[in-house]
Amino acid sequence: MRKNRLFLALLMSAVFIASCDKPNVRMHTIINEDGSCEREVSYTTIMPKEMRDSLWGSGKVSWAYPVPECLNTNAFMNTHTHTDGDTVTTTFMRGFDSVEEMCQQTPLQLNGTRLESMAKLEKKNRLFYTLYTYTETFTCVGDTFKIPATNYADKEVVSYWFTGQPNLLQGLSGAEASEKISKMEPFVTQWINDNFFKLCFDFMVDNYDSIQNPPIEKAQFVELHDSLANYLLSTTGDILLVNPGERFEKFFNSDAYAIFFDEETPCGKALEEELSKHMNIFWFSVPYSLTMPGTVVYAGTGVVKDGVIHYPLTGERLIPQDYTITATSRVTHTWTYVAAFFILLVFIGSFLYCGSKRKTQRVKARFEERVGSKKE
Repeated sequence: MRKNRLFLALLMSAVFIASCDKPNVRMHTIINEDGSCEREVSYTTIMPKEMRDSLWGSGKVSWAYPVPECLNTNAFMNTHTHTDGDTVTTTFMRGFDSVEEMCQQTPLQLNGTRLESMAKLEKKNRLFYTLYTYTETFTCVGDTFKIPATNYADKEVVSYWFTGQPNLLQGLSGAEASEKISKMEPFVTQWINDNFFKLCFDFMVDNYDSIQNPPIEKAQFVELHDSLANYLLSTTGDILLVNPGERFEKFFNSDAYAIFFDEETPCGKALEEELSKHMNIFWFSVPYSLTMPGTVVYAGTGVVKDGVIHYPLTGERLIPQDYTITATSRVTHTWTYVAAFFILLVFIGSFLYCGSKRKTQRVKARFEERVGSKKE
């Protein structure tokens, strides 16, 4: 009987969220001057030695691994696989007539459900250039958690913790920043603990009839909600999911609730799936890159490198509110500069010509005056 293995795995995920290895999936959006766009999604995997030897022995040099769970590539028409040693990169590509159409086919998904996003492209024509502003907003998934994080901290603190915005550490020294962050961290631990406890507790209440010979009636179990929560946290410190089956057994002096913490039982498997859905939000990470027409003049929260804007797109950033990616670029109208240059040349030429003509007329007039005066 494999008891509590799931909960230990979820525990490690919760504690080491910031440093965990996340799926190597990337998404790249390309905006064109005519309003059309392209989107690429790719993922990189390491080929096992046995597979590599088999492929090389057969003369093949590429291999596509199963698509990661966070991708839905059914709408993508073109596929390219590149092998570099043991590394296999698979890329899916598709062009769209508009950014609105592109968002209807967002390839990212979480727990089997497509992430919702809305995009718009604004184009402002000026005499010497055109400004392009692209904005894409991914819908918040925070409602997955029954208890909102704002119950534990101010909205700004919650937003900063999960998204980095607004920057509450602006102007602080390293020591001051460290102290401020250390004061924020407990609210996250409590929020995660309370949500996981509520999820487990509510699941057990809904499936109470599955328990054989429960030590207490369902109504009494519900009344013990607060006492049980306090006991579990007080006996596990900051970690709620360490050996919960043993904690329940000690609290009730009965192993009747063990069916919820054994992944080989129907109840244990179902609870495992529910807990995994919540943890998948923290594991979700798809670096987002954006190529705009012309020169980037504003990148929002992104970082520009070699003309490409890079944004972090993670599940944490979708918890407090919608997550927006925005950028502005400028396309210079070369022909207007050429036209302006020729107009300037014509203006200067006309000015010089007219000036020269007037000077010639003045010289001629003086000459005629002198000739006339001599004849008199």
